[in-house]
Amino acid sequence: MPFAETGEVRLNYRFDGPEKAPVILLSNSLGTNLSMWDPQATVLCEKFGVLRYDTRGHGLSGVTPGSYTLEQLGRDVIALLDALKIESAHFCGLSMGGMIGMWLGVNAANRVKGLVLCNTAARIGTAETWNARIKDVKERGMAAIATTVVLRWFSENFVKKSPEVVEAMRQMLLQAPPEGYAGCCAAIRDRDQGNDLALIKNRTLVIAGAQDPVIPLADARMVADRIPGASYLELQAAHLSNIEAAPQFTEALLKFLNELEAK
Repeated sequence: MPFAETGEVRLNYRFDGPEKAPVILLSNSLGTNLSMWDPQATVLCEKFGVLRYDTRGHGLSGVTPGSYTLEQLGRDVIALLDALKIESAHFCGLSMGGMIGMWLGVNAANRVKGLVLCNTAARIGTAETWNARIKDVKERGMAAIATTVVLRWFSENFVKKSPEVVEAMRQMLLQAPPEGYAGCCAAIRDRDQGNDLALIKNRTLVIAGAQDPVIPLADARMVADRIPGASYLELQAAHLSNIEAAPQFTEALLKFLNELEAK
C-alpha cells in the first residue's frame, strides 16, 4: 500500500483506474477503512481514476494523539491531493466522510468538482452520545461497541440475508485503532455545519438510506434542501447504503459523475 506524508499525518491510500482520467476520491465512514468502497471501485475505475484513503486514525493511516477536528480531516484530503499532484477531484464521502465533503465544499471548493454526500448530516448525534462512545472505546476497546454499532449499519433483512458481509464489517470495526476512532468521534461531536451548507456551490448529490437509524431522513433532506441545487436520492438501505444497496448506489454515483463530466 502506498502512503502520502502530509507533514502532520501519514495517510494510506490506493489509486485504481486510468491515470489520465478524472479522479473520484472516496472517503470512508467512522470505524471502517478504504476497503468499504470495494463494491464501487471495480466499476468506477473503468472510466475514472479511483482514489481511496484511510481517514486519519483509521486503517493503515497514522493515529495522531488526542481529539481531532473536522478541519484537520478536511485538510488531510487537501494534503493528499497535493501530494499526488491532483488539482481537483470529485468527492464521495459516507457519514463522517460526508461531513468532510461538506467542509471541503465550504472551505476548498476549487479542489472539489462534484460532491456526493451519503448517509450523512450537518450534525450527527449528540455530545452525550459521542462522549459515552469515546469513554467506552478508551476504557474497553473496540469490542465494547462493535456488535451494537455494526447492527445499526445494516437493515434487519440484510443482516439475515448477508450475515457474512455483516461479520466482515464487524471485523473491520474491531480492527480500527481505538485512539484514532475516539479522535474522529470528537471531530464529529464538535461540528455542526448546518449554517454553512448554503455556501456550497459545487454540484451536489445527497444519498440517504430509507432505513438508516443513524441519520434520520429529515436530517439528510435538510442537507439537500440547504445546498443550492442539490439532488436527493433515497435508497432502500440502512447506514452503509453503498454496501447494502450497492448496484443502485453505484448506478446513481456513475450517472451523477457522467453528467458532470459531459458538461
